[in-house]
Amino acid sequence: MWEPLSQAFAMVFEPYTIMVMIGASLFGLFVGAVPGLTATMATALLVPVTFFMAPIPAIAAIVTATAMAIFSGDIPGCLLRIPGTPASAAYTDEAYALTNKGQAELALGAGLVFSAIGGLFGTAVLIVFAPALANFALNFSSFEYFWLVLLGLTCAVFITSDRPLKGLMMLFLGLLVACVGLGNPAGFPRFTFGSTELLGGIGMISMMIGMFAISEIIRFVVDTSPPPVMVVEKVGNIFAGQWGLAKKYPIQILRGSALGTLVGALPGAGADIAAWMSYAMSKKFSKEPEKFGTGHIEGIVESGSANNSALAGAWIPALVFGIPGDSITAIVIGVLYMKNMNPGPTLFTTNPQNIYAVFLLFIIANIIMVPLGVLCIKAAKRILKVPRNILMPVILLFCAVGTFAINNTLFDIGVMLVAGVVAYLFEENDFPIAPAILGVVLGGMLEENFISSMIKSDGNLIGFVNRPIAAVLAALTLLVWFMPLVMSMLKKKVPLEEFIHH
Repeated sequence: MWEPLSQAFAMVFEPYTIMVMIGASLFGLFVGAVPGLTATMATALLVPVTFFMAPIPAIAAIVTATAMAIFSGDIPGCLLRIPGTPASAAYTDEAYALTNKGQAELALGAGLVFSAIGGLFGTAVLIVFAPALANFALNFSSFEYFWLVLLGLTCAVFITSDRPLKGLMMLFLGLLVACVGLGNPAGFPRFTFGSTELLGGIGMISMMIGMFAISEIIRFVVDTSPPPVMVVEKVGNIFAGQWGLAKKYPIQILRGSALGTLVGALPGAGADIAAWMSYAMSKKFSKEPEKFGTGHIEGIVESGSANNSALAGAWIPALVFGIPGDSITAIVIGVLYMKNMNPGPTLFTTNPQNIYAVFLLFIIANIIMVPLGVLCIKAAKRILKVPRNILMPVILLFCAVGTFAINNTLFDIGVMLVAGVVAYLFEENDFPIAPAILGVVLGGMLEENFISSMIKSDGNLIGFVNRPIAAVLAALTLLVWFMPLVMSMLKKKVPLEEFIHH
């Protein structure tokens, strides 16, 4: 253990890696603080840059940038009532109400301090549970992986959408995209329409850049609303009163951090869902629920802890099973494959130094978030005044150059543009994007494990539930499928005969 740990320290505290982390931190803080630029977009824009890096600096860039972006999304939410990232939307009205009361420092300080605490909590859970899960996952065969992937895809539909039918449609669209090309067990060209470019499938990274960056650029182009005005000219000492909040709300901090980590580990959920669920739970269990919405700090404390702890939680299934917990880790999995750090339980046994390095990166990212976050808050006025009509074309240029650099082909730029337009149209019509992304990432894994299992069992479907772990996963999957139907039947008090008929 000590030798891999010392190797991890050497890789992480190398001057180049530290420089990358500082640069990525500043980039993440800027992206998160500009309304309309998301943490996922920051990750997508960083991917082309990581091509030229060693594995650990590449992961360092993504970990630090996303952690900073999730926090700095609180800044425009507090000062302009426009959340910088979806993860900050849950408590934007609360933070803005505090700003109007003259307590902007308290709201921004809570967002920073408790984001760092939540991030460290999520990291601790990642360190404790990921290796144990990986050890357990070494017993998995194709049967268990098939059910696990199916369960992950199913959960993504029900968790990420209040309209499961739309979520299901997007999931099938993602699975359809995953079918394109020769990358299937039979090696048969599917949906290529005679195009040689499509034989290799639709590039996941170029598609992700389009869905998360180009769609936001299109959204900016069609937005005609006037620019918002800051209600605060100067932000004072943001640490004043934070110790008092920590002593007053220890249960809320722990509850938000724990819920955020748990929700983050669910496929397709992510920090934004964690923040909304945590805010709702804070209001439900609060001794002063009537104060919520009027500028009450309790909801910000709990939700701020949840959104950053969800980031680390999302890495647990990504590292152990190769199943992304959110859209950020969906992109990360692509980067891991490019760097020959293939996610899965063997990653923990064959390259333990890389895993220890990832743990260290999370710890450092959440610690340096505090001093760099203070600088970002102080510079908020200038960051928020960056002309968007200059910023967006620059982002578009970076997207095009980065996408072209993947395979040196214009076809990838076409994929990026089409994906951006499609993602924009779907989001404008309330179709969730997360299930489609999971479909693309996990489609090949689902098909491969299904075919392997069918070959092993000689076509006998009973083989899928013969093993104890596979049977438990199958039962959980079927429970998730039929639970909504059962609940609706019970609510309507449908007679037993009619229920069985349904």
